[in-house]
Amino acid sequence: MAIFSFPEIKNNAIIEIGKHLMLTAQTAPKGRGVDLLEILLITGDDIIKLSDEMKLISIEKSVEFFRRDAENILKAAAIMIISSPVKSLGLKYCGMCGFENCAAKEKFPETPCVFNTIDLGIAISSVVAKAGALGIDNRIMYTIGMAAKKMKICKPEQSIILGIPLSAEAKNPFFDRH
Repeated sequence: MAIFSFPEIKNNAIIEIGKHLMLTAQTAPKGRGVDLLEILLITGDDIIKLSDEMKLISIEKSVEFFRRDAENILKAAAIMIISSPVKSLGLKYCGMCGFENCAAKEKFPETPCVFNTIDLGIAISSVVAKAGALGIDNRIMYTIGMAAKKMKICKPEQSIILGIPLSAEAKNPFFDRH
């Protein structure tokens, strides 16, 4: 028989749950069944590097909330990164992006396909709902995504990037807004 205290198991448990949450993101519905998402889990020193990059962005761009978020994520045992490209799905009839069809949209490769952002949103929502149900503190942060993009953590074609820090504290540390 073994006896574990919460501080002893906390980080490993959060990382294991983070791995399960990656499955949740992967199995979330995708437009036309086309999977364009990249799903990563960051831990340890890589969280510190991400935080440092967020602090640099705060200084370079004069956006204070990047520094605030950079401090908040240091309380995470793991951070999930979910990203999508802006690639169209090749539909002959859609126009939801503002262009007549996917062929017309492809002339503007930096314009996102709405299905990419919808798929990303469904995956992110699935992850945070399950994390919450499992008692894991979390928050969706675009600031993490911007730093991950600058650090080239994701594949080059992945240009829409969001991050979800994961923790288990008496109070969710990602909602502390000073």
